[in-house]
Amino acid sequence: MKKILLLSILMLFMASCGSSRRTTETKVIGKSTTTVSSKRISKVVNHAKKFEGTRYKYGGTDKRGMDCSGLVYTSFKEENIALPRISREMAKKGIRIKLNETEEGDLVFFRTNKNRKTINHVGLVVESDRGEIKFIHSTTSRGVIVSSLEEKYWKNSFVEVRRVI
Repeated sequence: MKKILLLSILMLFMASCGSSRRTTETKVIGKSTTTVSSKRISKVVNHAKKFEGTRYKYGGTDKRGMDCSGLVYTSFKEENIALPRISREMAKKGIRIKLNETEEGDLVFFRTNKNRKTINHVGLVVESDRGEIKFIHSTTSRGVIVSSLEEKYWKNSFVEVRRVI
């Protein structure tokens, strides 16, 4: 019985990494190739990288703990770009782009719960080199890490890429 309870709790945590907090304003910048945008993108990515190694915490948005949408939300907020706090709501912002057009600063979205047809995980692209896409995100088991879209788990869970800057 204890194993079933523990397994149920673990599955609940893995089902969604976004909190229910909402923002009051959403300012999204469209696709741009200006130097100003490049600098903003670099600042967003560098801010996210500062959290690498931070433990996972549902609803977390600081060094004490971070969930996937909290990491993205906080990183963009640093550049005064307001995004929704929940990954499935973030997936409605910006513009959808093709996987082969992915660049640093884009958002990658995943559906990790095969029983539900909703986006429940987000990552921030930190590198896109020769077709390999690396993204920073927060996982329940390892906290904030950089992963590759080539990893089987992420490749199988991938849904879409969106650009907000």
